Amino acid sequence: MTNSLDQLKATGTTVVCDSGDFNTIAKYKPQDATTNPSLILAASKKPEYAKLIDAAVAYGKKHPGSVDEQVDVALDNLLVQFGSEILKIIPGRVSTEVDARYSFDTEVSVKKALHIIKMYEEMGIDRSRVLIKIASTWEGIKAAEILESKHNINVNLTLMFSLVQAIAGAEAGATLISPFVGRILDWFKASTKKDYTPEEDPGVKSVHSIFNYYKKFGYKTIVMGASFRNTGEITELAGCDYLTISPNLLEDLYNGTDDVPKKLDGSAATSLDIARRTYINDEPTFRFDFNDEQMAVEKLREGISKFAADAVTLKDILKAKLQ
Repeated sequence: MTNSLDQLKATGTTVVCDSGDFNTIAKYKPQDATTNPSLILAASKKPEYAKLIDAAVAYGKKHPGSVDEQVDVALDNLLVQFGSEILKIIPGRVSTEVDARYSFDTEVSVKKALHIIKMYEEMGIDRSRVLIKIASTWEGIKAAEILESKHNINVNLTLMFSLVQAIAGAEAGATLISPFVGRILDWFKASTKKDYTPEEDPGVKSVHSIFNYYKKFGYKTIVMGASFRNTGEITELAGCDYLTISPNLLEDLYNGTDDVPKKLDGSAATSLDIARRTYINDEPTFRFDFNDEQMAVEKLREGISKFAADAVTLKDILKAKLQ
């Protein structure tokens, strides 16, 4: 009997592994992989990855400047070290994150992205195999527009919680977006004090609305559902372009045999009655409409803070070795 993971793939969904652990990625044979500072921090604590930390420290030491500047360079290189190893396992692309501290600075985000791509290319990896992850702030979306249009760099707009962000991201020409399903569910459960079935799940509904909007209006940006809390959320999104799934939920799907019918159909979305909106050259309207969604505002702030904090912890580890 075909397992649920293979059934999910058969719906046309590309499965992506949300992990920094190489053995896990190899087991499930995903097309792509995503990482973030939190995942790299967890993986970096395992002794088998010490050589990657050492390589990043050595790279940082070669950089002229203060210790803090060397630490910044070493952190970027550590993410690239992990990414390059992951690319030896998967056939597709790896996502590598720009430091979340720069989520509100377009210029620095672009500069950081170019630096990350340069390091990949120094290791013989073509930029076409890398997605630069940037938070879906207004500034991050504008950075994506610059990177995609002027530098031929593929961007993954992450920490996405609303259709407002998704529309602006597609208009910016982002290669891929990552709506965070489980974190939306977390907020609504805490706010309403109720449980949700997979069909009722507000995070699932958010991805449905984004997917249908993109297909209705012909946007090529890939929709990649992310941050899942249970397999029900995943199977309710069968047929979505991509889904990035954590190792424990990949294992559940791998061992499961429940039917996974297709739930999202791009061709059916073209006949839906959906109003078109635009934000790309209208920052005030983007900010007003985004600000009107309390959940999205709170979860974006929280996500940026968490990724930034984990990046600081990684930097402390690197700084201790640099000194």
